[in-house]
Amino acid sequence: MNRFLIIAVDGPAASGKGTIAARLARAYGLPHLDTGLLYRAVGLGVLDAGSSLADAAAAEAVARALDASHLIDTVRLTDRGAGEAASRVAGHPGVRAALLAFQKTFATQPGGAVLDGRDIGTVIAPDAQAKLYVTATPEVRAMRRWKQLTGRGQVLAYEDMLADIVRRDERDAGRGEAPMVQAADAVLLDTTDMDIETAFDAARRIVEAARVRHGL
Repeated sequence: MNRFLIIAVDGPAASGKGTIAARLARAYGLPHLDTGLLYRAVGLGVLDAGSSLADAAAAEAVARALDASHLIDTVRLTDRGAGEAASRVAGHPGVRAALLAFQKTFATQPGGAVLDGRDIGTVIAPDAQAKLYVTATPEVRAMRRWKQLTGRGQVLAYEDMLADIVRRDERDAGRGEAPMVQAADAVLLDTTDMDIETAFDAARRIVEAARVRHGL
């Protein structure tokens, strides 16, 4: 990239935002951060320490001690329990404050970056040149996650996965600190009826339009 470019990709769980963000990063030669992994790592860290996910002080302490080495075990970080733990600790203002600088520094590195999460376009990188809000129906998102997890050998019912998705949506959208919401200037990308190639093509066109607007 010859010009500074930040791509913010927000949306609920299993919408496809992580895969889209990773592919955009490769396409534009930019570093990528799945910010959800930060919160998942904090949630697992709290549980590993034997603390309660409702313990704001314990969660903040884990968040302040977090470093890149805690993001390596992606299999554990992307399992069902980690997602639920992440949604719960993300509601603690101290956790969000502790991780804020990490994310902002990543976003503003030379050349730019691609970040995906729940509040990238609204809080982490409100001045991002390209903003996408990727979503899909809860039923489709639950099916995607159910297939992913059962493909790894985990045993769970689709109905339980759907209930998890709905509960996490409500918690993420309803929290007082940086709730999950579409930025006013983000482009909505509904992937309900799209395969990943179609979704990525649509996302790439959104970014290209943003680059033209900003003269990049």
